[in-house]
Order: sequence, then C-alpha cells, then structure tokens
Amino acid sequence: MFYLGIDVSKAKLDCCLLIDPDTLKRKTKTVDNSASGVGHLMVWLAKQGGDPSVIHAIIEGTGVYHQTACQALADEGVTVSIANPAHVKDFGKGLAVRTKTDTMDSFVLARYGALVKPAIWVPPAPEARALQALLARRDAIAQDLQRELNRQEKAEVAKAPALVQDSIVDAVTFLKNQLAKLQKEIDDHIDSHPDLKDDRTLLQSIPGVGPQVGNNLLSVMHNHPFRFAEQLAAYLGLVPVEHQSGSSVRGKARLSKAGRARIRAVLYMTAVTSIQHNPHIKALYQRLLARGRAKTRPPCFGVLKTRQPYASCYAHEG
Repeated sequence: MFYLGIDVSKAKLDCCLLIDPDTLKRKTKTVDNSASGVGHLMVWLAKQGGDPSVIHAIIEGTGVYHQTACQALADEGVTVSIANPAHVKDFGKGLAVRTKTDTMDSFVLARYGALVKPAIWVPPAPEARALQALLARRDAIAQDLQRELNRQEKAEVAKAPALVQDSIVDAVTFLKNQLAKLQKEIDDHIDSHPDLKDDRTLLQSIPGVGPQVGNNLLSVMHNHPFRFAEQLAAYLGLVPVEHQSGSSVRGKARLSKAGRARIRAVLYMTAVTSIQHNPHIKALYQRLLARGRAKTRPPCFGVLKTRQPYASCYAHEG
C-alpha cells in the first residue's frame, strides 16, 4: 500500500507519495485543487507504479477546500481518509517535526496514514451533500437577517434618516423572502428522498426535537457514517474531557466543544427544553449528573440505529 499525504489549500494540492514507510522513500507533486488537477495527479501516480487500488490518500479536513479532491480521488478508486487537523498536528509534534511547509505537512500526513491507519472516508450520497449545502445557506441568510433586524432597531432608536430606515426595511423584506424560499426548498428536498424523509420523522418523534434540530442532525448523520452514538457525540463536541493527574490535579470534566458550535448550540436549547418538559429525559439528566457525566445526551442516534420512533426506554440506556 502506498500512502499519499495531501496538504490542501484553496488553489493547490501539495502531495507526498510515501513509497516505503521503513526507509521513508518518497516523491512529491503539486497540482491544482480541482477535478482536473486530481486527474493530473492520477497520471503521475500511475508513472510511480501507484494503481488506485493500492493508494491510501490522507487529507486534512479544511473547511470546504478538501471536498473536491476527496470526491475526485474516491471516484478514481483511491482509498481516502479525512484526518482531524488537531490529531495530525499532535502526530507531527510526536515526530519532532519543527519545519512548517506545505511539502513537510504532506509528508507528515503520509506518515500519519502509514502508522495510524485512519478510518476510511465513505462519500456521502448526493442528496445528503445537497441538504448540507442548503442548510448552510439557510443559516447564512438567517444570520444576515438577524444583523439587519439589529440595525433596524438601532436606526429607529437613533432616529436615522428615512432613506436609511427604508433601505433596512427593504433588506429585511428581501432576506425574509429568501429564508422562506430556502426553507421550502429544504422541506421539498427532504420530502423527495424517502431515506431523508423517514429519518427526519424518526428524529422528530423525540420530544423537543423540532424541524430545525431534526434537519441539522439529519444532515450531520447522513454526511458522516457514525457507527456508535459516542462517535456522534465526539463529532459534535459533547463528550466530557477529563482533567486529572496524580493526586493533586482533580479538575472537573467538561465538554470538549471540539465540533460545530452552531449545531451544538441548537442541541443545547433542545436539551434544556427536553429536561423541562420530558420526564424521561429529565430522569436521564439527573442520573448523568449524579455520575459526573456530560449534562446533555439526546437519544437521536438510537432512533435511527433501531429504525424505531422514540420511546421512553431510550432514556434508561447508558
């Protein structure tokens, strides 16, 4: 197996093909960060004797810039892993790598692949990727709308000129229309794909999980193949991190918060509502507190795993 480390930037892919992990023999190549660039990379790999079936590419998850390369490589038959940047950084420190260049970063990624053997990335279905994009756009519009509403309030208090207030009103009207349009497109998209529709129904069978929470969790769980509830919790940054050492350090466990803050905030409000109005979740919350566990643990993974609507017995698991 050849390990291919790829350092991603907006414009280019710096690649390091680790031919022999023992001697660290390697070759490097830089291509454009595009589907055609990956095509040139595949031609170069073939010249090095790298058939797609024996290549394991390791790429850091960097916003959106890695997505084109990952999909194009997977389409070519290359095994792909998307590495957590924090894990790779710690791995590089463990190797005593002090140089920070794109070429060295790709080399570290290749060695990370050879030694750690990270999990294989499974490309999400097209409908899952489309849902993710629609939700991201909806969130962006909702944030813009809130900013304009804040400006409107300030303009009214400050007695801003009529032209300024009219401009804000026009912007608010436009953004509200865009938000309604996007929400309809999201609902229509989910309704047109049975897998998404059925899973949203299961998620919303949980008291406290409304349309927005359900849609966001639906996107996360369809774009990432979680095998266990703990993996989902870790991705969302909801797992407790211990801080203890010897007999003197006895820090309180806290949530890692190493995930997408926006979804975590949505889940937090859902948990607060569920604790107040759902006796089963309230009982689970109190048991977790007594055991020093994380304070929020909604049973969203369970309903999709079992393909059964929410039942109170879920609250007694774990």
